[in-house]
Amino acid sequence: MPAATTSTPDAKPAARRPAQAPSLRRRAACMLYEGVLLFGVLSASTALYLLARPALQRLGMDGKLAMQLWSFLVLGFYFVWFWQRNGQTLAMQTWRMRVETAAGVPPRWPQATARYLLAWLWLPPSAAVGHALGLVKGPFVGVLAAGLLIWILLAWLDPRRQFLHDRLAGTRLADLRPPKP
Repeated sequence: MPAATTSTPDAKPAARRPAQAPSLRRRAACMLYEGVLLFGVLSASTALYLLARPALQRLGMDGKLAMQLWSFLVLGFYFVWFWQRNGQTLAMQTWRMRVETAAGVPPRWPQATARYLLAWLWLPPSAAVGHALGLVKGPFVGVLAAGLLIWILLAWLDPRRQFLHDRLAGTRLADLRPPKP
């Protein structure tokens, strides 16, 4: 029976082997693909927000940061839900990588939430530098992009090539491709 070959016992030895981290190039490609998918997620969530906006205005809850907070929460729910479900977002499934704990299983809600929040640690210092330099628009976005790039490149300093937010959250990215012979 074909179903027997994909049963849980066959998956256990793969979970026990040491997790190889995906290359930074593969992670960057996955992030770009994730951005394409998130465009749709954020478009749908913005449409919902705009439908609710009149009610939010009547309640006095439609301030300057309300839509940004809504988007942050929607993104958080998207990532945390996928990570705790099977360790993979849609883009991660395509690029054959997943988030897992040291035990080789997907993180539970609290750990996945911590990973999401810690993944934003690059933003405040980058924004502070941009504001301190008095930058706006394009140059400010350039400083943010540089901060994100530095955050990503910090994985090269880690012996297991993991992101800082993974180390802090107790998670890791694992490459799910079969090892090359």
